[in-house]
Amino acid sequence: MREATEGGPIPAMALIGSGALMGFTMLAVMIGRGEGVGLTALPPARSVAQLDFRAEDQADGSIALRDAADRHLVALVRPGEDGFIRGTLRGLAQARQRAGKGPETPFRLTRLDDGRLSLSDAATGREVALEAFGDTNARSFARLLPEPGRPATETR
Repeated sequence: MREATEGGPIPAMALIGSGALMGFTMLAVMIGRGEGVGLTALPPARSVAQLDFRAEDQADGSIALRDAADRHLVALVRPGEDGFIRGTLRGLAQARQRAGKGPETPFRLTRLDDGRLSLSDAATGREVALEAFGDTNARSFARLLPEPGRPATETR
């Protein structure tokens, strides 16, 4: 009987076992995905409020958020304030730059009937589910939209 040497061939049973394990895993994933096992799907929701806006950098470092339709000021994000809004918009703007897109297409903030908020950029196709970042961060964007049943104010 030969002794196993370091760096020698892998025993056939180990290869067969690992191949069977990989095959079983791939089959389980395919069946699970096909049948929806373990997947969470949210029911479809309707938009109840929308705001199309442009973000304009100001000389003092603030960001003016202007309604895309009539250009009225929706909010002014001053330096050192609203870090989540600032960071999210910066990320979307950088994605536009990488894609070779300009600021012509407005961003869209949407409140859905189930309370979720979404920020989307039609120029790049990116969408940010704001509730994924917690209530406090989602509320920073929620204040830009009028509450259901209340008219929008000039600035917030």
